Amino acid sequence: MTAWFLPDPAELAQRQLARDRARPCANFPGILRHKMLRMADSAFAFLRGSAPLFYEILKLSPELAKGPDGEGWITGDLHPENFGAFRTEGKGSSSFPVVFDLNDFDEAVVGPWRLDVLRLLTSLLLWARGFPGAGSLSLQGCESMLDGYLGALHGGKEIRKPLAVQKLLSKVEGRTPRQFLDDRTVQLRRARRFVRGAGYQELSKRLQKQARQAFSRYVEMQPEKWRAIPRAFEVEDAAFRIAGTGSLGLLRIGIVARGKGPPRGQWLFDMKEQQSSPSPAILLGDPGVDGARRVETAFRQCLLHPPRMIGRTQLGKTSMFARRLAPQEDKLNATKLKSEELADMARYLGSLAGAAHRRGATRAPVRWSKQSQQKLVDQAIILAAIHEATYLAYCRLMSR
Repeated sequence: MTAWFLPDPAELAQRQLARDRARPCANFPGILRHKMLRMADSAFAFLRGSAPLFYEILKLSPELAKGPDGEGWITGDLHPENFGAFRTEGKGSSSFPVVFDLNDFDEAVVGPWRLDVLRLLTSLLLWARGFPGAGSLSLQGCESMLDGYLGALHGGKEIRKPLAVQKLLSKVEGRTPRQFLDDRTVQLRRARRFVRGAGYQELSKRLQKQARQAFSRYVEMQPEKWRAIPRAFEVEDAAFRIAGTGSLGLLRIGIVARGKGPPRGQWLFDMKEQQSSPSPAILLGDPGVDGARRVETAFRQCLLHPPRMIGRTQLGKTSMFARRLAPQEDKLNATKLKSEELADMARYLGSLAGAAHRRGATRAPVRWSKQSQQKLVDQAIILAAIHEATYLAYCRLMSR
């Protein structure tokens, strides 16, 4: 029987809180409290917001990090809510299709595929907690997820989109630019401005200036077909953006650009701080690549259709990944998924991860034995238990 070293959940919770407090933008009004409340929502939400902790646990418990071979680009933070719908840049035509795929590569790095799979399995076990019969249901989901993953990794037949994904794509394709803008901005004369409050906060004059300069650098790297649109990238507003869970506390800036002109033609952009050492570096070592370049490379390596207008820039000394936002962006909502849909959804998400790994491979895929697959599930069960206990310890810290 393998002897596992299990770290102290109370100590892990203290480490997570200290890490959140050390974030460069943790002192923006209410940001730290906002992140803590989001992470306290559930054990799954806690896992979402604590990717570095996942790799700290693996470093403290090396047996949990062992597994089958295979290497290439990994997302570094694979879980069900890092899949979603988005409008792509298109290929060979003027159309921009909406797809459902991996949508977050902030923690991406070249590493063993099993780390992504292990995090995805762990997150599935926590994600399924609220379903009736969650124990057997989540274990069945793990088997389905591995089946979908390995099938796609070895070039198997594409899996049909689950009904929940089909409904999501139908919903987002019906959204209009006007709805999108009106949800986030207000029209002032002929310009739009982000609504300050829960989603956006005011930037200092210094950051305002730096943000506009950084946006200009990003625009310079865009294809000519975009830059040729007259006045499209004139900035109407810039604000500190509050979004996500794991990234809260890092610098994130929303931009309103003129686009095709008022009152409904403005474009929204997101510029997001990227760290030089992503979370897997705790286990794998520093990749030695600029953060935004790393993220953009992973998007382009792993996805057949990357999001539209992705790019990178520099804000002072901070590396920023930038992209244009669109009305068609949305992610899965676990609370709306029925228990009988879980296995098919798990298989489909696994297949998307497998296809991404296949595209970003640095070594040819190898077959994973049934024994190694079962071991990954066993390791995920232990990791889920550690995160559940650490989550409760974190909630206790919040109540003090």
